[in-house]
Amino acid sequence: MNLKDTKVRFLMMTAMILLFFMIIIFRLASLMIAEGEAHREYAENRIVKSLSISAPRGEIRDRYGRLLAGNRPSFSVEISKNEMIDERINEISAELTHIFNRNGDQFIDSFPIILTDKGFVFKFDESIAQWKENYEIPEEYNAKESFDLLRIRYEIDESEPAEVQQRLLAIPELTVPISIRTWKFTEEMRKDQWFEQMRIPEEKENPREVFQWLRNEKFDIPEHFTHRKARDIMAIREQIETQLPGFMQYQPIKIAQDISSDSVSLIEEMIYELPGVNIVVEPVRTYPENNVAAHVLGNLGKISDQSEIEYYIDEKGYLPSDIIGKTGIEHKFEDLLKGKDGSQRVMVDSRGRLVRVLEKEEPVPGETIKLTIDLEFQKRVEKILKDVLETIQVGGTYETPWGSNELVGTQGPRKNATSGSVVVTDVKTGEILAMANYPAYDPNLFVTGISNDDWEKVMPENPRDPLAPRPLLNIAMSTAVQPGSTYKMLVGLAGLESGLSPTYRIRDRGYIQVGEHSFGNWLWNQSRQTMGYQNLYEAIADSNNYYFYSIANAYDYSRNRPLPYEMDVDTLIDYAVMFGLNDPTGIEIDRPREQRGGVPNPESKLRMTKAVLRNHLNRILGEGDFEPELVEENPEVQQKAIEHLVELAEINPPRYEVYRNVRDVGIIESRANAITDLVKYSYYNQANWSIADTMNFSIGQGSHAYTPLQMTNYMAMVANGGIRNQLSVVRDISPENPSSNISVQDSEPQHLPLNDPNNLMHIHRGMHEATVSGGARNYFRDFPVEVAAKTGTAQREGKIPPADEVEYLLSNLHHFRVDESAVLAETERLMNENRDQHQFQDKGYAMRIAIRNLNPSLTNRDLDEYKEDYDNFSWFTGFAPYEDPEIAISVLIFQGGAGGYGAPVFREVVAEYLGLNEEAENGTHILNSYMTQ
Repeated sequence: MNLKDTKVRFLMMTAMILLFFMIIIFRLASLMIAEGEAHREYAENRIVKSLSISAPRGEIRDRYGRLLAGNRPSFSVEISKNEMIDERINEISAELTHIFNRNGDQFIDSFPIILTDKGFVFKFDESIAQWKENYEIPEEYNAKESFDLLRIRYEIDESEPAEVQQRLLAIPELTVPISIRTWKFTEEMRKDQWFEQMRIPEEKENPREVFQWLRNEKFDIPEHFTHRKARDIMAIREQIETQLPGFMQYQPIKIAQDISSDSVSLIEEMIYELPGVNIVVEPVRTYPENNVAAHVLGNLGKISDQSEIEYYIDEKGYLPSDIIGKTGIEHKFEDLLKGKDGSQRVMVDSRGRLVRVLEKEEPVPGETIKLTIDLEFQKRVEKILKDVLETIQVGGTYETPWGSNELVGTQGPRKNATSGSVVVTDVKTGEILAMANYPAYDPNLFVTGISNDDWEKVMPENPRDPLAPRPLLNIAMSTAVQPGSTYKMLVGLAGLESGLSPTYRIRDRGYIQVGEHSFGNWLWNQSRQTMGYQNLYEAIADSNNYYFYSIANAYDYSRNRPLPYEMDVDTLIDYAVMFGLNDPTGIEIDRPREQRGGVPNPESKLRMTKAVLRNHLNRILGEGDFEPELVEENPEVQQKAIEHLVELAEINPPRYEVYRNVRDVGIIESRANAITDLVKYSYYNQANWSIADTMNFSIGQGSHAYTPLQMTNYMAMVANGGIRNQLSVVRDISPENPSSNISVQDSEPQHLPLNDPNNLMHIHRGMHEATVSGGARNYFRDFPVEVAAKTGTAQREGKIPPADEVEYLLSNLHHFRVDESAVLAETERLMNENRDQHQFQDKGYAMRIAIRNLNPSLTNRDLDEYKEDYDNFSWFTGFAPYEDPEIAISVLIFQGGAGGYGAPVFREVVAEYLGLNEEAENGTHILNSYMTQ
């Protein structure tokens, strides 16, 4: 190739490169000059956003697929922080809160400083103060002191904080917001965390100072806004400030949920003036049947306590604004119901309007959970319970096609019979067909956060009264009380298994004398009459205490000779445990915690007696009760003395030895006799198991404590021939995601190790006699189906505490023969002089002492004389039909007085289950079970 050709090619290549660059320059000039304005406008009006799409929460349905908990579309307001104009953030927040307030919509408000009539207050401090007030804990007590007070109050003997905490948490309706790791209230820990998040200077402690610093220094809110308006702004600003870590600032932050269409319209109209604000449609939980099965379904709530923050936010990746299941099925299956949120990248214009979707990942709905309950049956059971309770309260007549019953006794209406529970199970499978508690609540109130007004409505009117109506209380799971005579069938079965003949007759002589104690049959106690000779069937039907006292001790007291078999309290305990009365039932609900462990035994009695004695001695003994030189030498002499005296309960020495020990531990002579008599006669003599305890055990009194769930499960085992099933309220879990592999694991039924399962047939016959010729006959006279059942009355001694003890005492001073001014002065003196003793910081307690100081003739019983007495718990439990049992039912009524008052509930539930209230076209009653239709 010659030089000329090379030069030509070089020139051609140079020309092509120049042409290429000229084209680029021309195009750039065209874009920047000729079309620049148009492209600038397009760029400014096209914004790419990444949006989260909430997954619909999994549905909860009844056994036939009817909806119990679902979702409905709702409007939420979100703010994208990276799109907001910083200079306008206060103005935008003010406008949004104005719109919400104007239309009555709630916005998410977790800002912890509130304005009250008393000024600025931290919500953290107010929550702690309210908790202390609810549980009558002195204001000045710290977390450790409050924890110890609860341990003493509930007579918990354990010393390890973790064990004590577990015992406290098992108490229904008791909350313990205390960290045993840091010995701080959980609200204190949240306060510390909030101060750190908001970077509040350490010297700012007063809520007013913190509020002003946040307003002026951090959020720079103009002065023309009032404090209340500034607080609304700060509620929004705080959400933006604390919701997401820095690397997730592009994520939208939810500031309001389920807003009205009026608010939506106003925000849409102003969307151009509210940069960064978006309205999104998302699913919100709804409970179409409102109160029905509320305690089974449970409720939702915000992530609040520290354990929830650690689990859901830190471990599971939830957002702080997410709503979680708090109780019931909603809590137990939160992981399955939650679903998986989706996301999408979209292009929007400057007004926030969607231009197009660039990329989308669909949300995955939560799983559908099918329960064992029948919605229609559940509704009717709840209505029956409500109607019967309302009739008992006024002493009216409860009338249905199956009977007309006057629910009033010689004592008049039972106006305090305001709460109750009914549990119905399938005896063959353990499936719960209905679980009703009254009163109940509407879970819809909790869906997006419950308001203060609604919260007050679900709280008891008298928090000091443990039996006051509590809508949030799951009575079926959380209330364990004595079973009364419904326990007698187990005693009879234990006797049969040990060798008792069901036809052996024992003569009822009215009462049995055991030492200083007299144990009478209920008829003897009521009218000094006896029932004559009775066998097992008659004794069950008539609920004869004398008979069961005798067989429990394997001794015929009427003939003064042993019965031809051996049985003691250990045998009785074995059968109670065998029938599940000491264990949880297996129901798939773990919040609230299911009560368990209610079978009394000698070890628990001794342990409880020692705990109560320890608490009593701690209350009445002080340094002044010990020899001064011992206190000086050993400051711990008091605690060592108390522990020594407590341990003596195990051996119960004679009085002279007790006195010697009392003096040996250093108690002064002037107090020695009183302390000796106290520990010997009030505690040591009661600490160990006795025949008297077996007597109480045999008729379901004493320390027995069982829930309606446990009683129904026990009754199902009696009905089905001795097969123990775990109770279940979940029938099926249907995965919305086909790749899921979720199923309900069925537990294997257990055959109870009975010596002869046919012995249960004798128990069946006795229970049937109870409805034909026994105490429940009047309730089943017109009932077309034979059933087997038993009444039970569980004693509830004591006086109902008034809502205000001080008010009660002041209103009855004329009965106590003391002057009001003197009582008030003495009360103040006692509280001032005893500041180191927590009980004296309770004004009601101090006033009681003051009244007795002014009138030493009064006793505590005298001071309580004008309070109302508690009435007994009413039980009614059994199965139906008698010949071929299908369902077991337990009814518990608070302060129902007599066990028979639960019989109409039982009868009408059986009628509903068997379809007796459904008329066929030919006029005959349908006897097919609801469960097989």
